[in-house]
Amino acid sequence: MHTGSVRITSAVVDPTLLDLPWDVPLEEWPADRLVALPQGISRHIVRFVKLNGVVYALKETRERIAEKEYDLLRALERIDFPAVEAVAIVTDRLDSGGEALETVLITRHLQFSLPYRALFSHVLRLETMNRLLDALAALIVRMHLTGFSWGDCSLSNTLFRRDAGAFAAYLVDAETGNLYPKLSEGQRSEDIEILRLNIFGECLDLQAAELLHESIDPEAVVDDIVARYERLWHEVTYEQEVPISDARHDIEGRIRRLNDLGFDVAEVAMSTVDGGYRVRPKVVDAGYHTRRLLRLTGLDAEENQARQLLNDLDTYRAESDLTDEQQAAHRWLTEVFEPVVRAVPANMRRKLEPQEIFSQIIQHKWLLSEQAGRDVGMAPTVQSYLSDVLVNKPDEQAVLGVEVESLAGGVEAGLL
Repeated sequence: MHTGSVRITSAVVDPTLLDLPWDVPLEEWPADRLVALPQGISRHIVRFVKLNGVVYALKETRERIAEKEYDLLRALERIDFPAVEAVAIVTDRLDSGGEALETVLITRHLQFSLPYRALFSHVLRLETMNRLLDALAALIVRMHLTGFSWGDCSLSNTLFRRDAGAFAAYLVDAETGNLYPKLSEGQRSEDIEILRLNIFGECLDLQAAELLHESIDPEAVVDDIVARYERLWHEVTYEQEVPISDARHDIEGRIRRLNDLGFDVAEVAMSTVDGGYRVRPKVVDAGYHTRRLLRLTGLDAEENQARQLLNDLDTYRAESDLTDEQQAAHRWLTEVFEPVVRAVPANMRRKLEPQEIFSQIIQHKWLLSEQAGRDVGMAPTVQSYLSDVLVNKPDEQAVLGVEVESLAGGVEAGLL
């Protein structure tokens, strides 16, 4: 669509896009047009706006780069890869004096997500760093399985969502990426070498700002993230030789381990060797528990959240002596999950998404039951969690935003 000399190519038709001041460089947009959210380090000017209740991220870049990234993000969306959603490209921009302005790529902001620098208030501790590295390693393995070469693997180009005590990682910058039918070992190795350099630089940046815990050695972090990636890649892709007598047990065990890591197995390739078989499962994607929960209940959750919710569902099914899985899922949803979510006061629902709240309540129930030496029940657990835990949690900045002025102060102080 056109507005004056501006051309907007959009995957999602939102007429309010026409009302934005496209004849002004993003850097000069008035504060009343913006939503201030924490953001990572970027080589481009990035701003956030809220239109009809939806928050969008706007990035100025060259037209060719914007078009490539838009197409890549759309392709990743079609294969259900964890990345931000491309919304539109705005080209042919001119300022009031007729001078050309850069193209703007618009993506939908990922609700409840945070850049890595916003996941800590003062010092990034080793435990948090480990969880971030696990999430990033899983993202890159999933990426390489799909044939996507990132070209700029880093914490800065990733968004993180809380996932039942862990983090789920999402790609947020695809301008250097390429999608192939399959990656070569050289392409995969190149991505990992880039990861080494970027992670080391990001750790040094945190260290210089005195935001890295003294126990964290940047060189050790680099070695650690690569080791995590290689371990996970090996588990997902290696060929396994099993004896004939134990073939069924070993194959089922391998599939269970992959499922526990969140990966689904489409088929198992087998060939005979002396005294046994050579086995290689074909892993199609991550999200095994997410897809099972969605199929049974219609709930869309991160992988660890889905695993916890499914464990609770399976326990409910066993206690209710229900043989039909679909019937048990429907009753669990209406008798357990929904009442817990409704019990959260409206003014506290912006703190965490419902699936994360339910996951944390499950953990809280286990802790209370351990302390009491008995099952304390769900109702007392919910009240205890709301009054003792959730009430003390801050609203996620990625949902509410903060004043533009206070965000600027936070950046100057090195807090975001």
